[in-house]
Amino acid sequence: MLHVKMMKPFYTKKEDHLVKFVFAYQYLSIMKDDELFHFIPVEGKEIVVNTNTFQVENLSEVFVFQKGNRFIRLPLYQLLLVSDIHMHLQSILQGESAGIAEIPDQAKSEAMEAIEFLEQENFERMIDYALESRDEAMFHELMAQQQLNGGLPSEA
Repeated sequence: MLHVKMMKPFYTKKEDHLVKFVFAYQYLSIMKDDELFHFIPVEGKEIVVNTNTFQVENLSEVFVFQKGNRFIRLPLYQLLLVSDIHMHLQSILQGESAGIAEIPDQAKSEAMEAIEFLEQENFERMIDYALESRDEAMFHELMAQQQLNGGLPSEA
Protein backbone atom coordinates (compact mmCIF):
# COMPACT_ATOMS: atom_id res chain seq x y z
CA MET A 1 0.00 0.00 0.00
CA LEU A 2 1.11 3.52 -0.78
CA HIS A 3 0.95 6.19 1.90
CA VAL A 4 0.48 9.86 1.20
CA LYS A 5 3.25 11.69 3.02
CA MET A 6 2.16 15.21 2.09
CA MET A 7 -0.87 16.55 0.23
CA LYS A 8 -1.19 20.29 -0.06
CA PRO A 9 -3.11 21.73 -3.03
CA PHE A 10 -1.26 24.53 -4.82
CA TYR A 11 -4.65 26.19 -5.11
CA THR A 12 -8.31 25.30 -4.81
CA LYS A 13 -11.04 26.42 -7.18
CA LYS A 14 -14.78 26.07 -6.49
CA GLU A 15 -17.16 25.94 -9.45
CA ASP A 16 -20.82 25.32 -8.57
CA HIS A 17 -20.88 21.92 -6.84
CA LEU A 18 -17.33 20.96 -7.87
CA VAL A 19 -14.10 21.64 -6.01
CA LYS A 20 -10.87 21.43 -8.00
CA PHE A 21 -7.65 20.78 -6.13
CA VAL A 22 -4.69 21.70 -8.32
CA PHE A 23 -1.29 20.31 -7.39
CA ALA A 24 2.10 21.67 -8.38
CA TYR A 25 5.58 20.18 -8.30
CA GLN A 26 6.26 18.49 -4.94
CA TYR A 27 2.95 19.55 -3.34
CA LEU A 28 1.99 15.89 -3.17
CA SER A 29 4.29 13.06 -2.15
CA ILE A 30 3.83 9.36 -1.51
CA MET A 31 5.79 6.68 0.32
CA LYS A 32 6.37 3.36 -1.43
CA ASP A 33 8.53 0.75 0.30
CA ASP A 34 10.12 3.40 2.55
CA GLU A 35 11.02 5.56 -0.46
CA LEU A 36 9.61 9.05 -0.96
CA PHE A 37 8.27 9.90 -4.43
CA HIS A 38 7.31 13.47 -5.30
CA PHE A 39 4.47 14.46 -7.61
CA ILE A 40 5.45 16.03 -10.91
CA PRO A 41 2.77 17.69 -13.07
CA VAL A 42 3.64 16.09 -16.42
CA GLU A 43 0.19 14.57 -17.04
CA GLY A 44 -2.66 15.07 -14.57
CA LYS A 45 -2.43 17.78 -11.96
CA GLU A 46 -5.91 18.21 -10.49
CA ILE A 47 -8.44 16.28 -8.47
CA VAL A 48 -12.09 17.26 -9.03
CA VAL A 49 -14.53 16.42 -6.22
CA ASN A 50 -18.32 16.72 -6.42
CA THR A 51 -19.35 18.38 -3.14
CA ASN A 52 -22.88 16.96 -3.36
CA THR A 53 -21.77 13.32 -3.56
CA PHE A 54 -18.17 13.66 -2.31
CA GLN A 55 -17.08 11.54 -5.28
CA VAL A 56 -13.94 12.14 -7.31
CA GLU A 57 -15.05 13.11 -10.82
CA ASN A 58 -11.84 12.76 -12.86
CA LEU A 59 -10.82 9.18 -12.04
CA SER A 60 -8.93 8.70 -15.32
CA GLU A 61 -6.49 11.55 -14.59
CA VAL A 62 -2.92 10.14 -14.46
CA PHE A 63 -0.62 11.31 -11.67
CA VAL A 64 3.14 10.88 -12.02
CA PHE A 65 5.54 10.62 -9.08
CA GLN A 66 9.33 10.74 -9.30
CA LYS A 67 12.33 9.75 -7.23
CA GLY A 68 15.58 10.36 -9.05
CA ASN A 69 15.27 8.66 -12.44
CA ARG A 70 12.40 6.38 -11.36
CA PHE A 71 8.77 7.20 -12.04
CA ILE A 72 5.42 5.90 -10.86
CA ARG A 73 2.41 6.56 -13.12
CA LEU A 74 -0.96 6.03 -11.46
CA PRO A 75 -4.44 6.81 -12.71
CA LEU A 76 -6.41 8.59 -10.01
CA TYR A 77 -8.82 5.67 -9.57
CA GLN A 78 -5.87 3.36 -8.84
CA LEU A 79 -4.26 5.90 -6.51
CA LEU A 80 -7.54 6.00 -4.57
CA LEU A 81 -7.55 2.19 -4.33
CA VAL A 82 -3.93 1.56 -3.30
CA SER A 83 -3.26 4.56 -1.06
CA ASP A 84 -4.73 6.52 1.82
CA ILE A 85 -5.24 9.62 -0.35
CA HIS A 86 -8.99 9.60 0.35
CA MET A 87 -8.26 10.35 4.03
CA HIS A 88 -6.23 13.41 3.04
CA LEU A 89 -8.90 14.54 0.58
CA GLN A 90 -11.52 14.22 3.28
CA SER A 91 -9.58 16.41 5.72
CA ILE A 92 -8.94 19.03 3.00
CA LEU A 93 -12.64 19.03 2.06
CA GLN A 94 -13.63 19.49 5.69
CA GLY A 95 -11.30 22.49 5.86
CA GLU A 96 -12.84 23.84 2.64
CA SER A 97 -16.39 23.51 3.92
CA ALA A 98 -15.42 25.17 7.20
CA GLY A 99 -13.90 28.04 5.23
CA ILE A 100 -17.12 28.70 3.31
CA ALA A 101 -19.42 28.70 6.32
CA GLU A 102 -22.27 31.20 6.34
CA ILE A 103 -21.60 34.41 8.28
CA PRO A 104 -24.41 35.14 10.75
CA ASP A 105 -26.45 38.33 10.21
CA GLN A 106 -25.52 39.63 13.66
CA ALA A 107 -21.81 39.36 12.83
CA LYS A 108 -22.41 41.17 9.53
CA SER A 109 -24.27 44.02 11.23
CA GLU A 110 -21.61 44.31 13.95
CA ALA A 111 -18.93 44.45 11.26
CA MET A 112 -20.86 47.17 9.39
CA GLU A 113 -21.20 49.19 12.61
CA ALA A 114 -17.47 48.89 13.26
CA ILE A 115 -16.67 49.95 9.69
CA GLU A 116 -18.98 52.97 9.91
CA PHE A 117 -17.43 53.97 13.25
CA LEU A 118 -13.90 53.69 11.84
CA GLU A 119 -14.86 55.67 8.73
CA GLN A 120 -16.30 58.44 10.92
CA GLU A 121 -13.15 58.48 13.08
CA ASN A 122 -11.00 58.65 9.95
CA PHE A 123 -13.09 61.50 8.55
CA GLU A 124 -12.65 63.46 11.78
CA ARG A 125 -8.88 62.85 11.64
CA MET A 126 -8.87 64.19 8.08
CA ILE A 127 -10.56 67.38 9.33
CA ASP A 128 -7.99 67.65 12.14
CA TYR A 129 -5.18 67.19 9.62
CA ALA A 130 -6.60 69.92 7.36
CA LEU A 131 -6.73 72.28 10.37
CA GLU A 132 -3.21 71.38 11.55
CA SER A 133 -1.71 71.83 8.11
CA ARG A 134 -3.77 75.01 7.57
CA ASP A 135 -5.17 73.61 4.31
CA GLU A 136 -8.30 75.72 3.93
CA ALA A 137 -9.35 74.12 0.63
CA MET A 138 -9.27 70.64 2.13
CA PHE A 139 -11.06 71.83 5.26
CA HIS A 140 -13.88 73.49 3.29
CA GLU A 141 -14.22 70.43 1.03
CA LEU A 142 -14.48 68.12 4.06
CA MET A 143 -17.01 70.39 5.75
CA ALA A 144 -19.12 70.44 2.57
CA GLN A 145 -19.01 66.64 2.46
CA GLN A 146 -20.04 66.51 6.08
CA GLN A 147 -23.06 68.70 5.33
CA LEU A 148 -24.07 66.53 2.36
CA ASN A 149 -23.31 63.03 3.65
CA GLY A 150 -23.51 63.28 7.38
CA GLY A 151 -19.77 63.29 7.81
CA LEU A 152 -18.76 60.46 5.50
CA PRO A 153 -16.97 60.83 2.19
CA SER A 154 -19.22 60.14 -0.80
CA GLU A 155 -19.12 56.68 -2.36
CA ALA A 156 -17.27 56.92 -5.65
